[in-house]
Amino acid sequence: MFTTFRGGQSGGWKVTSVARVKGETLQKVAALSIVASEAIALPLLPSQTSWRLAGVASHLRYTEKAEREQLTAVQAGLGHSDATHAALIPIRKNAAWWELTQEERRKIFEDKSHHIAGTMKYLPAIARQLYHSRDLGMSFDFLTWFEFAPEHASLFEELVGTLRATEEWTYVEREVDVRVIRED
Repeated sequence: MFTTFRGGQSGGWKVTSVARVKGETLQKVAALSIVASEAIALPLLPSQTSWRLAGVASHLRYTEKAEREQLTAVQAGLGHSDATHAALIPIRKNAAWWELTQEERRKIFEDKSHHIAGTMKYLPAIARQLYHSRDLGMSFDFLTWFEFAPEHASLFEELVGTLRATEEWTYVEREVDVRVIRED
């Protein structure tokens, strides 16, 4: 199942900001639509879509069994009615990251950067889903979708600040931060 994020003139989420974190940004748009389907969704009206990012939710990588069980026990699912704020953060890592073995990436991801252990305290207040895009030939390797209630906005800022301060983040060559609120 593919998930396609389309930035354009219409969609279920109003875009409040599109910020360049590292590398090239995305064009500012008014709205974001999200389509889950068996194929990468094309724009309904190409003239009203500025960009399209697609990915596939996959099994957890770099995650050991005990960590997966811990995450499953506390992680909230997407789509809660009070989670009216969200962020789409597409990331592309550099060639040096992909030249590392899976074991070397795991050591940086968790042993040094504490990606899982260090972010557990933000659950279940912040729900997330990671989509893999690298093997689809997209312009980003990962698309991370976060949802949270307005009262958890500062907690979300703390979470992304924590992740961006890790050794793992030094391998990021492109990151964009798209913030949205749900349209009623």
